[in-house]
Amino acid sequence: MSARAYADFTTQATFEIKKCDVHKLDEAPPTQAVMTRDEGLQYYRTMQTMRRMELKADQLYKQKIIRGFCHLYDGQEACAVGLEAGINMTDHLITAYRAHGYTYTRGGTLREIMAELTGRRGGIAKGKGGSMHMYCKNFYGGNGIVGAQVPLGAGVALACKYQDNNELCVCLYGDGAANQGQIFETYNMAALWKLPVIFVCENNRYGMGTSVERAAASTDYYKRGEFIPGLRVDGMDVLCVREATKVAADLCRSGKGPVLMELQTYRYHGHSMSDPGVSYRTREEIQEVRSKSDPISMLKDRMLSNNMASVEELKEIDVAVRKEVEDAAQFATTDPEPPLEDLCNHIYSNNPPLEVRGTNPWSKLKSVS
Repeated sequence: MSARAYADFTTQATFEIKKCDVHKLDEAPPTQAVMTRDEGLQYYRTMQTMRRMELKADQLYKQKIIRGFCHLYDGQEACAVGLEAGINMTDHLITAYRAHGYTYTRGGTLREIMAELTGRRGGIAKGKGGSMHMYCKNFYGGNGIVGAQVPLGAGVALACKYQDNNELCVCLYGDGAANQGQIFETYNMAALWKLPVIFVCENNRYGMGTSVERAAASTDYYKRGEFIPGLRVDGMDVLCVREATKVAADLCRSGKGPVLMELQTYRYHGHSMSDPGVSYRTREEIQEVRSKSDPISMLKDRMLSNNMASVEELKEIDVAVRKEVEDAAQFATTDPEPPLEDLCNHIYSNNPPLEVRGTNPWSKLKSVS
């Protein structure tokens, strides 16, 4: 595309966004959001990359190249991209086991993520973590135990407060984990100590195969903190999530944390790859969400209708993203598996080599940091 054509585009536009429901907050986030053309293109590319990555993971799983647990994030991309747009990369983030998208937004590469899914040496956790256990700087996983990441996230926020570094922790869990006792214990401690933590409930309407109405006496997850300010946000709109996150982050940085956010979203796949996802909801329901609320389509329509991009330009991004994902998948299927001698490495981050007992007292293994 020529430089002249680029000059014809609108560089910035204001959009109407859905009003957030609030709990114990004097002011709701704005109902208008400003987005620049560059921001729009960045959000679009990131969400498309996450979508294509998850669809490729689905394909590799069905080919039995990816094995074990695998929870896909397609449909929920606006949550991750909107949250990241409202905080800094120096802030911290911890989530449950639907973690591929956040690994990418936190700085993991497509190759590292795909190779981790196939258990290869070039994976982000050296092929030892798999789908549920990916980590990078200021990102603490990927946690397999339902709700267990919530107290850990409060601990990260306590460290931020202790070090007085003006950082915060975003602590994510799903509607399925929202009834866990440890979450309410964490709310209490976080409120007592005024921790800089944003608790985020990604409400995708089903905890495994159970709808929220069948699982929770109250589905107002944003009010569940009781004494903690809460926001209920349209989690399918990247701008809505971004604006709400900025409000929550400002409260945390000014010593008025914690804050609870409920993102109303939807997953297109089943709970995990072993769940076809249509025994407890209809195909028509999934199709209706796809056609009316898809986060990528919504952003694309906004950009095209406000002359912020052309159809051709967005198609070019789509083609480039597909190529990147294919390249990552190729790497993930050809990279060698980690050798047995790597098994006990990286137990500690910075330690002299140590001996680790194997499955019996006579087998000795080495651990190197």
